Amino acid sequence: MKIVLTCLFGLESCVRDDLTAIGYERCDINVSDGMVVLNADDDTWESDVARVNMWTRRAERVLFEVGSFPAREFSELFDGTCALPWYEFIPDGYAFIINGYSRKSKLYGISACQSLVKKAIVKSLCRSKGLGADGIIAEDAAKGVVRVQFGIVNDNVSVMIDTSGEGLHKRGYRPLTHEAPIRETLASGMITLGRYRPFGAEALADPFCGSGTILIEAAMMACNIAPGKNRSFSYENLPYIGEYAKKKAYEEALSLEDSEATDDCFFFGSDIDPKAIESSIRNAKAAGVADHIKFTVADAATRTPSAFEKITGFSRTMVITNPPYGGRLMTPEEAADIYKMISSLYLTSQGFCRPGMRLSVITPDDSFEVATGHKADKRVKLYNGNIKCQLNNYFKLK
Repeated sequence: MKIVLTCLFGLESCVRDDLTAIGYERCDINVSDGMVVLNADDDTWESDVARVNMWTRRAERVLFEVGSFPAREFSELFDGTCALPWYEFIPDGYAFIINGYSRKSKLYGISACQSLVKKAIVKSLCRSKGLGADGIIAEDAAKGVVRVQFGIVNDNVSVMIDTSGEGLHKRGYRPLTHEAPIRETLASGMITLGRYRPFGAEALADPFCGSGTILIEAAMMACNIAPGKNRSFSYENLPYIGEYAKKKAYEEALSLEDSEATDDCFFFGSDIDPKAIESSIRNAKAAGVADHIKFTVADAATRTPSAFEKITGFSRTMVITNPPYGGRLMTPEEAADIYKMISSLYLTSQGFCRPGMRLSVITPDDSFEVATGHKADKRVKLYNGNIKCQLNNYFKLK
């Protein structure tokens, strides 16, 4: 059974790391653009679905593949879909919704493909129930809903069933959103791509913390708190996976968690907006990491390297931040001024890190490099929602 994890472009390697961290072998994992596939054991795939939903920090959604086949014509799409064993995966009376996409393929009319896939599934279910060609399949959303997704890439069709429900970036700890919040999945990926290691000799700080997402995700990673611990998943309503699989995954998550407060605090957030800090504190409590993060109201311009050393007690600080974007919360010119301020605080005039500092900042495309004139030591192309971004990592000293 293939378990398919979709993710934001640029986070594929992080999703693979999520899987290897919970014991899956690298040889069983295939990575492509925006997707990671786990080849699960046929005897355990149901529990694997529950574990993967519970533990993946950087994936957006978890699906399992019902089947795949080539299709260059609508008749091939219909026949290939109809031939799949839908009676095993769509419980009697459940409603089913079809979504999909097509890339680099002859079949590109999505609405037409959706309609055809729906008709093919109905025909398959009628055949399995011994109904005639004009048979009717009753659908009752009150009983349950199965979300079917097809993907057509290079004329090959993969038909899948969604097991997540709401996107996995919705952890359950952030019911009230700050202005223009960063996705939890992206924030978690930034921490890994910035090469931060918790509980070392380096504090982690975000001077534009907003709703606290970056620091909360870092603290959850440090405490090994499963990102899916406080939410539900659509697979719980599928009888062949069900609530028992969720219960086992939840018990495993609790057994591996270590959220006991330490003597030292490693995570520090600040924002000029008091309401944002109030939101950050609430969110950290909901996530179970309030004892690990210190949030304060402060102007980012005051968060100098020497100030960080006094605040944190560490001689080294890594700043990971998502400052306001031009065109999102302010003009491009105002955003550029903020980028220049960040650069002046943490980088030298030659673009090297100031002593004791590392910097990782996400901005649209190369706008940070353009505004500051300093090329990043390592760049990573990412997407924040539909915004094409670049994670700029600075770690070199002169």
